[in-house]
Amino acid sequence: MKENKQSQSPIILAIESSCDDTSCAISAKGKIRANVVANQTVHKNYGGVVPELASRAHLSHIIPVVDAAVKEAGIKTSDLDAIAFTQGPGLLGSLIVGNQFAKGLAVALNLPLIAVNHMEAHILAHFIDEPSPTFPFLNLTVSGGHTELVIMRDYFEQELIGQTLDDAAGEAFDKCGKMLGLPYPSGPEIDQLAKSGKIKFNFPEAKVGEFEFSFSGLKTSVMYFLKRELAKDPDFVKNEINNIAASVQFAIVKTLVNKTLRAAKKHQLKQIAVSGGVSVNSELRKQMESACKDIGAELYLAAPKYCTDNAAMIAMAAHFKYLKSDFCSLKTAAEPRLSRQNH
Repeated sequence: MKENKQSQSPIILAIESSCDDTSCAISAKGKIRANVVANQTVHKNYGGVVPELASRAHLSHIIPVVDAAVKEAGIKTSDLDAIAFTQGPGLLGSLIVGNQFAKGLAVALNLPLIAVNHMEAHILAHFIDEPSPTFPFLNLTVSGGHTELVIMRDYFEQELIGQTLDDAAGEAFDKCGKMLGLPYPSGPEIDQLAKSGKIKFNFPEAKVGEFEFSFSGLKTSVMYFLKRELAKDPDFVKNEINNIAASVQFAIVKTLVNKTLRAAKKHQLKQIAVSGGVSVNSELRKQMESACKDIGAELYLAAPKYCTDNAAMIAMAAHFKYLKSDFCSLKTAAEPRLSRQNH
């Protein structure tokens, strides 16, 4: 570890490789100086992420992405104070690429290593730009793999009060989109189509625990609905695509908003934040803004570029870890099922 550099103004290089986006960010004094992301388009051919192809693509992208981030930040590697990486959760092969590259760089530069929980980082993305929520606040994290309600009492003091029992919200968007013949990922496609549609069809909301979520029933409901309607009219999807998209989106968003407000009221929290890739959805933002206004709560939404998988959120989490000297050893392994409890 560098001597005399343990300060309040670290320069950190962070790597994110939990799924199919390879990203590197540079933060200085807790401010993002660069955030470079390389996307993988190959998965569109398969209607979902193929783990082996994802890890191979990370191997190809990681050096150019890191090089681009360093140049964009206008620094030299000798200026760095620490290296951070996503430890998990995520795809094992993808995580290993970032894990091993970060370790190699840390050893080469004789720098401390910081392991970051991907889910914690999604929430801490709210602290990249102002305004930021103050503790305590309620956070809804919605992505392709997770749907969670968490009470944030400090940067790393979190209480998970609800999560999905099956499919995540983003997964529900993608699976319903696949039934409609939409390309992967389908969430953005449904969002766009819904803008020209009406909420014409009713899909049921799962009746599960107080703050738990369930979207597998919605997926099944949509499947049988389409099968029934297509039997009557083969052009049903073609003619009603916008209305179906609006109706599916409404069902998912309604569940997310209702559960979040219920949790905020019960725990008497007047600040609500939403993070994760699905938080970019325009209808979710609109409905959450309206609902928070109704109950007098403040709503915090991170910039869209910090909602999907990116290294800026990893760098932000790493910044707070650096300030408390929360470093990890070179033996720290990638953990695809990493939870807050064992992190």
